[in-house]
Amino acid sequence: MAYFLAADGGTESLRARIYDLQGNCVASHAEPYETVFSAGTRAEQRPEDWWTSLCKATRACMAESGLKPDQIEAMAYATTSCTVVALDDDGNPLRPALLWMDVRASSEAEAVLATGDDRLKLNSNGRGPVSAEWMIPKALWIKRNEPEIYDKAATICEYQDYLTLRLTGERCAALNNAGLRWHYANRDGGWAKSLVTALGMPDLIEKWPSRVAAPGEVVGNLTAQAAEALGLTTATKLVQGGADALIGMIGLGVARPGQLCLITGSSHLQFGVTEKPFHAEGMWGAYADIVYPDLYIVEGGQTSTGSIINWLKRFTGGELDFEALNQKAALLPPGSEGLVIQDHFQGNRTPYTDALSRGAVTGLTLAHEPHHVFRAIMEGISFGTRTILDAFSRGGYQATEMVAGGGATNSALWMQIHADTAGIPVRIPASADGPSLGSAILAAHGAGHFATIDEGIQAMVKPGRLVEPDPAAMRAYDEIYQKYLALYPALKGALEG
Repeated sequence: MAYFLAADGGTESLRARIYDLQGNCVASHAEPYETVFSAGTRAEQRPEDWWTSLCKATRACMAESGLKPDQIEAMAYATTSCTVVALDDDGNPLRPALLWMDVRASSEAEAVLATGDDRLKLNSNGRGPVSAEWMIPKALWIKRNEPEIYDKAATICEYQDYLTLRLTGERCAALNNAGLRWHYANRDGGWAKSLVTALGMPDLIEKWPSRVAAPGEVVGNLTAQAAEALGLTTATKLVQGGADALIGMIGLGVARPGQLCLITGSSHLQFGVTEKPFHAEGMWGAYADIVYPDLYIVEGGQTSTGSIINWLKRFTGGELDFEALNQKAALLPPGSEGLVIQDHFQGNRTPYTDALSRGAVTGLTLAHEPHHVFRAIMEGISFGTRTILDAFSRGGYQATEMVAGGGATNSALWMQIHADTAGIPVRIPASADGPSLGSAILAAHGAGHFATIDEGIQAMVKPGRLVEPDPAAMRAYDEIYQKYLALYPALKGALEG
């Protein structure tokens, strides 16, 4: 039997898992780490904590599995994207990492957009926005506000790349992250030289890792020091992973053109697979080769989704019984008896890219109860997903199937509403651990067990359930959707007035 170590470096912890070639998880262990929040929407983590957590979690998995060190053929991992690290000549952190959610670089993001550089066509066809979360704005913030750190930094990279350096000694960036958030063009000149030059930091190119590796590519073997720290051997290969959401696509089995990956949680992310590149307003991408060779990824996102459900719980005093709400809400007809909710509680990421837009509950009467609002929230969020699918369609991408992962898949009602509002089937694979299973598939591919990533998906991703759209509900939602679409311009005009 062959075994593979996967890790998922998230916002609050790092979880290691060991998988076999059939996609079975034989061991799992998580180690938490601290995030330090401070004024100015700042959030930082200590890179050394990621390493410590990886070592502890790996050793715990090895103990749980009973495997010998030489039975782990390869490892790969998914991590948060846009978590930026500055390192000295010896690879030691010069300051805490700027976590992905750290948005102190808002003015720097505006400066990036103001360059009008051709690479910005990936962001709503040049319309933007450029997020303060991303690599270049954060690097520019360091240069402007901590010039001594910037000048001393031999390497500016991400969470993913820091672990790679610790494990193999290689300065290697993930194509997955670089293509998604560094404005790296895999088929069109590589690094965004004109962009960083326009920002007055052409030397950033030299500070970035000198190598860029695609998902599934072998970076190298573990060093003796790393192997000892993890309890493995130097025969273990490190295979390139990448951003957690995109590696999650692999773990959910989203690999064919026309498939759409819906990753749910506090927010929704939508990633589609396409054979042809295109750029359009209301979407991000298309990104070349960042998950699969010779294919492109298009991206959309909703800022607040599951977080609105949590808001409802807080709003009503925190005593909601979600199981009871689900049962009552399932008995309601589409439209929640007249309620339509705009889901922009924290602004809109796509397709409107309007950070100032806000949520709204419309159509309330004295007859409405909490389960009406509960269902209307799910419907409003699902309508928000449909606006993104519509934007994709206008750009040239037509989704034929939505593959879902994350917390919302626990609600059969919500998955049915997604299918009914989008008008396409929703597939929920058996494993909810998309980033970890995706990492294991990449490790197995890199170790030579599968000729392609798609072969690994076929062998290791287990089928789950399929939710077909209901024709009658589809017709009802088509009419309600028009009311939802009318809310944004009406409310935008009212707020501006």
